Amino acid sequence: MTTPWGELALSRFPEDPRDRLRAWDASDEYLLRHLAEQNVPLSGTVVVVGDRWGALVTALAAHRPVQITDSYLAQEATRANLARHGAGPGDVRLLTTQDPPPDRVDVLLVRVPKSLALLEDQLLRLAPAVHEGTVVVGTGMVKEIHTSTLQLFERILGPTRTSLAEKKARLIFCTPQPASERPANPWPYAYTLPDGIGAVSGRTVVNHAGVFCADRLDIGTRFFLGHLPDSKGGRRVVDLGCGNGVVGTAMALANPEAEVLFVDESFQAVASAEATYKANGVPGHAEFRVGDGLAGVPARSVDLVLNNPPFHSHQATTDSTAWRMFTGARRALRPGGELWVIGNRHLGYHVKLRRLFGNSQLVASDAKFVVLRAVKR
Repeated sequence: MTTPWGELALSRFPEDPRDRLRAWDASDEYLLRHLAEQNVPLSGTVVVVGDRWGALVTALAAHRPVQITDSYLAQEATRANLARHGAGPGDVRLLTTQDPPPDRVDVLLVRVPKSLALLEDQLLRLAPAVHEGTVVVGTGMVKEIHTSTLQLFERILGPTRTSLAEKKARLIFCTPQPASERPANPWPYAYTLPDGIGAVSGRTVVNHAGVFCADRLDIGTRFFLGHLPDSKGGRRVVDLGCGNGVVGTAMALANPEAEVLFVDESFQAVASAEATYKANGVPGHAEFRVGDGLAGVPARSVDLVLNNPPFHSHQATTDSTAWRMFTGARRALRPGGELWVIGNRHLGYHVKLRRLFGNSQLVASDAKFVVLRAVKR
């Protein structure tokens, strides 16, 4: 990536030489160019929110910025990119969206996330640290910035306008105003599940901002809940890509002897899963882990993996995440262990499962979704 301070060699995490997706885009370049051309003072506390793969904080490492991210993968990519360019461990402070934000923010740089709810939550959490002299600049591709995005900045921080588009990227300029009273933060949000979905019928779900389908049960998960395996006994079960944890919680309620591991790369998701689990007083033992799928889980230590893999990485459509989840599941499963997957029919996950496991069974289907089962031989 070309920046006003030189060239940067950047990568995503985990690194894959076959991955043709870049670790930055035109909106990152636009923001950095603006900072240099306008001589924006970077001597105070610089906070970067939503830096996708660490491109922004790597470029600004000399100014000792603070990064706030919801993504474990983004945080690991940032560490690798900083190390590649000689930054010391203390040059950039790495925070998650679950950590307390800095007490004062002098420059706030926001990479607009896909989730408007996550943006709302982060702006509300940072608002008390923003003062009238804070420089606030957002960035994103044109298709990511909507009227609702600008309205959110204006409602929480102050008057907001946008730049002209360059290479399909746009900047957001916000002038913070003193506020005697700011909007209350509605996150996390809790709701009651409907009847007719098995063990979690009528139970409570807790969602932190940015977790998929935060205010209702999505139709794919609902279909999956109606076709979960009848797993009994003291088995080790993984809710892989757990989101708000409703699937793993359903398994724990149906089988109190099970040991359930909730895993997601989103800090918000794992916090939601833990809150959902605790809100329902589930008996038994559970573990909650933020990480890269099943990396770090011992091989042949798991009996059952339940998975609804994402097929997007930010705005890009890709099956790399699903493939990594499937290969990780095969490594972690004991012989005879099972991977159960739900996905859209058109994604063709059965082909990947047959290639990897040597088998794939259709458990259930409707016009939109399929539930598949693969057994480790």
